[in-house]
Amino acid sequence: MYDVIVVGGGPAGLQAALTLGRMHKSVLLLDSGSYRNGRVSHMHNFVTNDGTPPEKFREQARAELSAYDTVEVRDETVDAVARDGARFVVTTGGGVLESRLVILATGVRDELPATPGLDDIWGELAYGCPFCHGHELSGRAIGVLAGPPAVLHLVGLLAPIGSSVTVFTEGADLSADDAALLDSLGATVHAEPVLGVTRTDDEVRVELDGADDLTVAGLFVGTGRLVQSAPFAEQLGLDLQDSGCITVDDFGRTSLPGVHAAGDLAHRSSFPMPMASVLAAAAAGQLAAVACVQQLLAH
Repeated sequence: MYDVIVVGGGPAGLQAALTLGRMHKSVLLLDSGSYRNGRVSHMHNFVTNDGTPPEKFREQARAELSAYDTVEVRDETVDAVARDGARFVVTTGGGVLESRLVILATGVRDELPATPGLDDIWGELAYGCPFCHGHELSGRAIGVLAGPPAVLHLVGLLAPIGSSVTVFTEGADLSADDAALLDSLGATVHAEPVLGVTRTDDEVRVELDGADDLTVAGLFVGTGRLVQSAPFAEQLGLDLQDSGCITVDDFGRTSLPGVHAAGDLAHRSSFPMPMASVLAAAAAGQLAAVACVQQLLAH
């Protein structure tokens, strides 16, 4: 019987395990090896770790966890999480595990447009977050594949960074006000359908239907609804936000007592979506672990 089982080995899960270990709680971290940023070569916007490869970050975090006798880490995929009275039962390919509390930190998947070739360059030349990947395109041509209102938000963030911003709306209707705003930001708009995107050296070639191909240094995409990477929210009957993420309070507590959630898979009702960054995920993991410690103390 563990005090806490943490499901997910990204920044939220790793930080949660560290915080619990420092309070001498018995914790098991289960890591499937699948990550939202798995194809990203470097992570950014994290003080002291700006530009660090994600795999190096995870390796260092695991090395730090090894110093704590009450922390165990396993490379194992979880199939199911269920509540059984006052305990939780976690089922993996290796058997059944039990804990008093659970922290879910399995992240989300991005719903990408069905643009041919987009999945092949996602995380390498196509991105969702200007805070994470915008600066690296400073002074270069940037593309935005999105419809309103995402396009206005992305162009507003990227216009001061790139030498130019080209918007691909794929025929989405822009109001006169939106078109005027994009023009004031210096953006060029192409409404033609995008037939596909391909990698050309370190750039992206965008093939348009009825217009010449265009090349940009990087492509930012307005993703759709976020999808849970794992089925545990549904299995446990947790409340979800309109974004597709798990509803949590300020300390990562979900609608089911004993289950906490941290990272991109969850956010408070006051947020329209998760604050998707490595640093924010780690902070959420720490808060969820603190809440677990307090709950164990109350017991």
